Amino acid sequence: MHSGPQVTRFAPSPTGALHLGNARTALLNDLLARSSGGRMVLRIEDTDAERSDEGLLERLLEDLRWFGLDWAEGPDVGGPREPYRQSQRAAHYDRAVATLEARGLVYPCFCSPQALDLARRAQLAAGRPPRYAGTCASLPAEEVARRVDAGARPAHRFRVPAGRVIAFDDLIHGPQRFSSDDIGDFVIRRADGSVAFFLGNALDDAAMEVTVVLRGDDHLANTPRQILLLEALGLPLPDYGHLPLLLGPGGAPLSKRDGAASLHDLRLQGYLPGALRNYLVRLGHPCVREGWLETDAMAVDLDLGRSSRSPPHFDEVQLRHWQREAVGRATEADLATWLEPRLDRLGDRERQLAFIAAVRGNLLFPADAESLVAMVCDPIAVPDGDASREITAAGPGFFEHAAAAWLASASDFKAWTRAVGVETGRRGAGLFMPLRAALTGRVHGPELASLAALMGPERVAERLRAAGAMAAAA
Repeated sequence: MHSGPQVTRFAPSPTGALHLGNARTALLNDLLARSSGGRMVLRIEDTDAERSDEGLLERLLEDLRWFGLDWAEGPDVGGPREPYRQSQRAAHYDRAVATLEARGLVYPCFCSPQALDLARRAQLAAGRPPRYAGTCASLPAEEVARRVDAGARPAHRFRVPAGRVIAFDDLIHGPQRFSSDDIGDFVIRRADGSVAFFLGNALDDAAMEVTVVLRGDDHLANTPRQILLLEALGLPLPDYGHLPLLLGPGGAPLSKRDGAASLHDLRLQGYLPGALRNYLVRLGHPCVREGWLETDAMAVDLDLGRSSRSPPHFDEVQLRHWQREAVGRATEADLATWLEPRLDRLGDRERQLAFIAAVRGNLLFPADAESLVAMVCDPIAVPDGDASREITAAGPGFFEHAAAAWLASASDFKAWTRAVGVETGRRGAGLFMPLRAALTGRVHGPELASLAALMGPERVAERLRAAGAMAAAA
């Protein structure tokens, strides 16, 4: 790897939401830049005009910021190598194509998609790897001019040199060797004039002085093509590292086209960014420290040499573990923001924070707060099956004593439960389970004393009377 501060990049396309595999790649690029005192570039690959969407781009930037990433250059912050959207860099690509044409390394190709598909099928049927057959590689200049004059719009292909071995050391997979004879001439500019991935991606890496290209290993076969292009243009080569793709529960790579959970979806569900970062940094990359890591500590711990070459699998149980850790570490003020507007029924901020302190151990997602708010604020607590059985078994006399003791205790929870225990001879679960069932309608939940304080003395008394009536009617 290049020594000194590293320049990394993340280059998404605004054609859909980012799935977790994309987010993991972005996170590792961010951490690699942080760990070396370098910088990360955010570049938008939006040359697919039909599928690129401005709304998706805005959401993508917002989600990445929420995720906790920090880029030094990008479409929203600018930088010395602007623009950072490929759709605005056409002149840059045209100059490169002209340079390659002047060196005899590019030629126009008039082959239709249908003809290319038929040739590909024939090669596969013959047991050969598909590669361009060179149909247009030697067209005379006169024939090219005639077709262009007739209205044909050619793509442009790069002439791959014969008999070359393209070798590089991958930061994840180790030494790699590719034969140029297996590659075939490839398109660098499409017939509509837009730049193809091979050229635009590599050219922008060089222009933005990227030193490490860290991306999914579905791009591993693209790397020798990009190395050939950079060499032909006399541009510096970055180091390459190809991360094994994150697999879904069914064993297939996560894909936004196949409906994989996106970063945006998980954000809407209420996952906290620290939970996602702590989960993703460990996928295929064992951390030295097992516990919670803040972002700077992740950067210190990052070592691509420890990365696995095998694809990791998405595990929702592990993600939920880190979500629970994140909720446990969040401040009550942060959780209040996270839970908005679900706390509105509680009234003022002081009561909301008291509620959070009482129930935070029972929260995993914001939606979990809804039933707990209802438990505190609803006029009555409708008992579920287990709570109904507890109330019935305790009998009406138990709740008569409980209601009388509540009024006498002046809402002192400890004094109240002590008095109820003395009056009824109950203790432990035999005392607290029916009280919880009466007040909350459930037999499990947050600390009962805190919930009772939030309910207020009148509501507690009402619920004790209602439980007594229910027990009497059973």
